[in-house]
Amino acid sequence: MRHALTAVCLACLLAACGKPSSPDANGAAAAPTLYIAAEDIVTVQSSAIAGGPVITGSIQPERRADLAAEVAAVVVQVLKDNGEPVRRGDLLMRLDDTALRESLASAEESVRASTQAWEQAERQVQRLKTLQQQGMISTQALEDAEIRRNNTQSELVAARARAVSARQQVTRTLVRAPFDGIVSERRVSVGDTVQIGRELVKVVDPASMRFEGLVSADRVAELKTGQAVRFHVNGYGRDEFSGRVRRIDATANATTRQVALIVDFADAAQAPRVAGLFAEGRVETGSTDRLTLPESPIVRSGEAAAVWRLDGKALQRVAVKLGDRDARTGLVPVLSGLTAGDQVLRNPSRTLTPGQGYELKQAGAASAAAASAAK
Repeated sequence: MRHALTAVCLACLLAACGKPSSPDANGAAAAPTLYIAAEDIVTVQSSAIAGGPVITGSIQPERRADLAAEVAAVVVQVLKDNGEPVRRGDLLMRLDDTALRESLASAEESVRASTQAWEQAERQVQRLKTLQQQGMISTQALEDAEIRRNNTQSELVAARARAVSARQQVTRTLVRAPFDGIVSERRVSVGDTVQIGRELVKVVDPASMRFEGLVSADRVAELKTGQAVRFHVNGYGRDEFSGRVRRIDATANATTRQVALIVDFADAAQAPRVAGLFAEGRVETGSTDRLTLPESPIVRSGEAAAVWRLDGKALQRVAVKLGDRDARTGLVPVLSGLTAGDQVLRNPSRTLTPGQGYELKQAGAASAAAASAAK
């Protein structure tokens, strides 16, 4: 339809070049008549505009794990890199366990020695019990043997605990995936020396994406769990996603005065599979009927806005006051300046003048007028 308007404007200019324009009341040459087609006109009408607070945030996985080093060691092997899928239990990284295995061997040897000492002490107690029943030894001698047996038992328990701890330390040199997912960030390479607590690798579950957004605390009274949310995600063009509020944070951020929301996708299968993408939308707390226009008829100049209205047989530039654009429909509410049923130009040019005449033509007639003027 932009092409149709262009063709009509060209016809008008050619016709103006072919014969002089009649002067207006002040003696100045009047602007040429503008020929427009029906598709070049937008009718102002009432539409339902979703109301509710704006929500901004990012797409994040619900299941994510930042795996950190649990022992101080050197990285000796990296088996998975960024973007690679993993299954639960898959080995991602291996740390040097030489010293830890020596400690494990020492602890296990201590367990064997303590076990032998306890068994020997237990046999001694049993023999002394038999002799004491026969009256061949004193009760004190039996009690001393039982004390030695109890001490060796305590040493055995401590040795076993040290062996379990040493075995666990060896196990911690193997970094495994905690669930099915994708490696999203590898922070170390082979040869790096890591200390306890250093981040090694991050694993996320792309099937658990959700919208983690923020809403101004001024609108928190309008929010409820279960409310519908419509939003757009950066990188997905005009695609619109929908979801519902699952959780509302009980504390507002002390710096930004915003409240965090968790929004579940209505269709998890259609959710983006990339974490960290910016998203913006609106929590639908209700809708109102407003006069609306698309963006194309609006001529903006700084903070001011205007449209070209078809008034009788002439065009008039009308200042309008607009509301916030509805991100879901792309329509802009008209707060003042127009009434329902008013007709405005869809794609006004910069050469229009107030009071300029116009005529409605069919698209075919407009093209014929352009061809005739060209002759």
